[in-house]
Amino acid sequence: MKIEQSTKLTNTPLLKETRSASAKKAGSASDEVQLSNAASQLLTTESESPFDAGRVEEIKQAIAEGRFSINAGAIADRLIASARELVDSQHNA
Repeated sequence: MKIEQSTKLTNTPLLKETRSASAKKAGSASDEVQLSNAASQLLTTESESPFDAGRVEEIKQAIAEGRFSINAGAIADRLIASARELVDSQHNA
């Protein structure tokens, strides 16, 4: 499981409109729209399923049968990796 990055979108422009130099000179109405990295990430996460219902059912059954074990070390490692990724992405922005 990965902890989702929460950022304030008010500081990040989602869309950036640009016109090519030739379009400006010609007075053409052809505009280009470029998505920022944040907008691109939002679009890719929307296409992914939020959870796997089959996997949820497997875990539910394992808990009911008492055979579900928690690996605290793996959870901690992934939490730290997720936090590092968040910090790195904020430093690079």
